[in-house]
Amino acid sequence: MSFVDRRIETRPSSGAAPFELNEVFFSRTDERGVIQASNYVFRRVSHFEWNEIIGAPHKVVRHPDMPKGVFQLMWDTIKGGDTIGAYVKNKSKDGLYYWVFAAVIPFEGGYLSARIKPSSEMFTKIQSMYAELLKLEQNEGISPLESKEILLTWIREHGFEDYAQFATHAMSEELISRDNGLGKKPDQTITDLRKMLKNSDTLLEETRGLIKDFEAMHTIPHNLRVIASRIEPSGGPVTVLSQNYGAMSREMSDWFERNVMGENTNFAAIKTSIDQSLFVTGMTRILKECGTQLQSERRDLGDVDMETERNILQSLIDKQSERAAKGMENVDTEAQRIINACQVMHRHFLGLSSTRVLCKIESARLPSSGETLSDIIDQLGAFQERISQRLEHIAQLGEEIRSPEGE
Repeated sequence: MSFVDRRIETRPSSGAAPFELNEVFFSRTDERGVIQASNYVFRRVSHFEWNEIIGAPHKVVRHPDMPKGVFQLMWDTIKGGDTIGAYVKNKSKDGLYYWVFAAVIPFEGGYLSARIKPSSEMFTKIQSMYAELLKLEQNEGISPLESKEILLTWIREHGFEDYAQFATHAMSEELISRDNGLGKKPDQTITDLRKMLKNSDTLLEETRGLIKDFEAMHTIPHNLRVIASRIEPSGGPVTVLSQNYGAMSREMSDWFERNVMGENTNFAAIKTSIDQSLFVTGMTRILKECGTQLQSERRDLGDVDMETERNILQSLIDKQSERAAKGMENVDTEAQRIINACQVMHRHFLGLSSTRVLCKIESARLPSSGETLSDIIDQLGAFQERISQRLEHIAQLGEEIRSPEGE
């Protein structure tokens, strides 16, 4: 046994159980949560003997400091067939504790939980939240379901749309912090995906701004028609042109909002796909490290069949890698659709520009109020320029999302 091994095996009488930043461990349970297998690191950290841990319910390592609402959320999620990432404080047999960030994956016959040691700023924040949640459960008697809803409210208040988005952010933060702590180079795939996620947020902001610009621009053709009706005959050229301009701009706005914005359209699909791919990429990396850890372990694993566990891990790695690849294919497809949408909008803008020029020409032929008309038409020109710039930025972001390594 090396010096490092002796240091890890030596346990303090209180506080945190020895669990190193470079270590990973996993446990596999059946559908009821009864432990079927684990690796040596889990047994060592939890300090149970093999005959005590295998066949025991996983709650044998549950720490009383953990809010019940967190487990309510975890079980609701994995029983629905979805993966989840969560911070968990566990208790070892000798009363020590150890924190993990766990990625829990449902599969046929049960669940597999792969864990790393958390070390990011997010970990500090979640510890405070858990402490508050626990007080509410103990002092006010709130139910696990109520506790879960309070946790989800906290998640939203911190800028996340839902728990899945929070878990993705937390996992990537933990892997980045872990790499920094171990002196490793940043994970390029995770770095690229985080950059893509940031671009997708900017993309959404730009598009919301675009819709607002269209809405603001709708009032200008109306004002143009009101002034034109005072200085030219009914149905005069400026009135007709301003009506055409208003109809065309509203049609463009409605088309963009219908085809690009909304829950089931391009932008929503891009952000969701990137977020899911980032989570799956992080989870796959942890699974791979569990496989490597298991491969390097040469200690007795009790009744656990090491080859069977390796095969299960590899099967999960393959499935999760396939999920990530499909997610990125979807991102590429949706980003290209956005680029195409911007190109269509630019072509429509040529029609708007021509109509605006005709309005400018006709207004010059009118009496003294023509100067006022000219000012309003200039406002249209300013709005068109702003919208055109937004379209160019949106198309650029679409390209960067498709090829993040090119930035």
